[in-house]
Amino acid sequence: MNKVLSKNADEGYLLAEQQASRYFLSLYNQVVKKTYVASLTEDFKSWKQHHLGPNRLLSFFYRGDENNDSRDYRRYIQWMEKKGKLDPYLERSVSYIYMRDLGKALYDPKTKSRIQHVVQSLKSHLTQTSDSLDDSFNMASLYRWAKKEGIELTFIWLINKLKGVSSHIPEGMDATHAQRKLIKIIAGVVMHAIEEMEADLLPENRSKKLKEAIRLGYAYGLTYPFIDDLLDSKVLSEYEKSQYTKLIRTTLVTGSVPDLEEWTGDNHELMTFIYSELQQAFDYIKTYQSPEKMASFLEQSYVFFQSQEEDRLKDLDNESYTNEELFIPVILKSASSRLIVRSVLNTPEDEGFESRTFYYGIYNQLADDFADMFDDLKAGAVTPYTYYLTYHDKREDLINPFELYWTVISHLLHHIYDSDPMTCEVMLDRAINGLKRFKQRIGVKKYNEVMNIFTSGFPEFNCMIQQLVEKATDVDFFDKLLRDHIITIIKNDRVEQDKFIETIREVRNLINPILHLPYETSTPIRENSIVEAANYSLKGDGKRLRPIMTWVIGVDVYGLDMSAIKPLLKSLEYMHTASLIFDDLPTQDNAPIRRGRPTLHQVYSTATAELTGLFLTQKAVKEQASLDRFNPVTVLKLIQYSAQMTADMCKGQALDLESKGKKLTLEQLNEMCFYKTGLAFEACLIMPAILAHADEKEMDDLKTFAYHAGIAFQIKDDLLDFEGESKQLGKLAGIDTENDSSTFVSVLGVGDAKKEMWEHYCLAMDALQEMPRHIPFLKHLLSYFVSRDR
Repeated sequence: MNKVLSKNADEGYLLAEQQASRYFLSLYNQVVKKTYVASLTEDFKSWKQHHLGPNRLLSFFYRGDENNDSRDYRRYIQWMEKKGKLDPYLERSVSYIYMRDLGKALYDPKTKSRIQHVVQSLKSHLTQTSDSLDDSFNMASLYRWAKKEGIELTFIWLINKLKGVSSHIPEGMDATHAQRKLIKIIAGVVMHAIEEMEADLLPENRSKKLKEAIRLGYAYGLTYPFIDDLLDSKVLSEYEKSQYTKLIRTTLVTGSVPDLEEWTGDNHELMTFIYSELQQAFDYIKTYQSPEKMASFLEQSYVFFQSQEEDRLKDLDNESYTNEELFIPVILKSASSRLIVRSVLNTPEDEGFESRTFYYGIYNQLADDFADMFDDLKAGAVTPYTYYLTYHDKREDLINPFELYWTVISHLLHHIYDSDPMTCEVMLDRAINGLKRFKQRIGVKKYNEVMNIFTSGFPEFNCMIQQLVEKATDVDFFDKLLRDHIITIIKNDRVEQDKFIETIREVRNLINPILHLPYETSTPIRENSIVEAANYSLKGDGKRLRPIMTWVIGVDVYGLDMSAIKPLLKSLEYMHTASLIFDDLPTQDNAPIRRGRPTLHQVYSTATAELTGLFLTQKAVKEQASLDRFNPVTVLKLIQYSAQMTADMCKGQALDLESKGKKLTLEQLNEMCFYKTGLAFEACLIMPAILAHADEKEMDDLKTFAYHAGIAFQIKDDLLDFEGESKQLGKLAGIDTENDSSTFVSVLGVGDAKKEMWEHYCLAMDALQEMPRHIPFLKHLLSYFVSRDR
């Protein structure tokens, strides 16, 4: 490591530490003198007029017709609008975000005007659209926003990156928290970028800035799961942590990422991935920055990392930490984390921005540490709260962090934000709301125990605060509503995803054994060789998606008996396997590998493969005719549908063969793919629906879903054929190019093919939304279609 650069980094940290020490000393003196009590008491006197209105008892008896439960977010928004509460709710919420995330002064006229514009826009979205908040945060809605902004490929890039991160969050780390934090950072950086854009910015320049912001947000946000959270966890050994921190420190001091030496430890594969991602992220930030801004970024990042390290290395069993050792790193890391975002974006700073950001940081950090104190205590982490809880009865010199929290609020209101009324409103709302949420989360008994510890030194002030916590209304915030909702979405999505994977595994294990075709001793040798060939094709590493889809729709959705539809499951896999055998023939795709093994005609002969395909097709018809626990008329309807579907699939394959060497239009591609792929997916959904006597509207919705999902699946196949690896795919990559086939990639190019895939993804999601039944399996199946690796 360059000693000069190391010295400069340490000197920069020392200067920051001295600034933090002066700030802490000022706060310490205010705590000792309890100056916050008088100032905040006066602030709350004015504040509570808006939050403790008259006739509170009378209003209690009229709550029967109100739905003011914020857990039902949609009805909660509607209730606030009905009661005239939505405008102030959104105003304080947006104001807080401008103050916290953008470092703005709320008394600035430009900021006021901008906040009002955002409030009205947000209100319009929440009240004038039929979309639920769920719809605003699903992949289809986000992609459509990206399309509107002209940044579709950047959005697709981000989705793939987030998928990679999610798949590499190891056990021992909170994957939901990591995912939420990363998304929050990206959203924050994008919000910074949007706020800095001029009103008359050309669309192409706006798109360019948004693309940069998304990539920068990902690059910076990646440090939270893969540096902070990873080092806080027990995933790495102590030696591995030492290796890793040395690498990070060298990068921040020298401005260059050193080579990854041979990794010593059990996490070689994980650390290789993390190193690669962080190196790319660092290089992107470095490329984007001016030399001056890069120097600022490295300086703030070093301060942040060093202060985090000082906190991380603390031991809760150590009884001798000073107040300065407890609080100064908190001041440093909370301020530098916000200053980093600004330096990452390379944007001009408002007057007073750096000062406001530096003094503000500890307020937010103390609020977060208070909310997380029991989780931190359980993890053995040292924060001002966990340390005070552990040693307050042994160390009279310890500063009460809860008292310091109120001191910081008073200091910010009256010394940093010039007693601005809106700032006062927002910060006091936030403080009371935080206590309300904390009390609700841990329960009244535990809450009172906590308050007895942290408020014993200021009983009169605490009495006032607790009355406000009990009685005050209209102190909640939209960002908390979003946070809770996003966490719920992520958790529910993870539960659904786990169930989806488990369903695939369980049903695949149920289906595989019943596919085997038995030999018959009375059958001539030639037919037994066909049975042998059929079993060879059936035994390959097939995904069994089609019969699995049928099982889910039939059993889970329509309540059909598994044993009753077993012949249908077999028939669908027999038809699909037959179609693959024909598709692989020398006269068609001439594929050498299928399902990870040599294709049937390679192992036997072309004639045997042709006969086997025909044999399996007829076996499929026989199985459908064996659905003897259903009405014969219904079964006949199903067989008629199946026969027509098979005929149409042949048309699709014929279109494919005729297209070789030709440049098809997008319309022709869609038609061909529907006949080749979409129809098979449709059959898997419609055939159990026929048996269940589903109504026409529901079957139409299923057909629409299958149409778009099938085309999305085929586009992904085309992309994998172009970009994938044969070993991973289980079939030969690049065969479309070799055969001069007309595919979405050859017609549109890779980028536009990806866009077209997402268009069909969105349309398939629309069809799911139209269905009267909620079918999570199909949502996750669709996600699998567009994100799979094989």
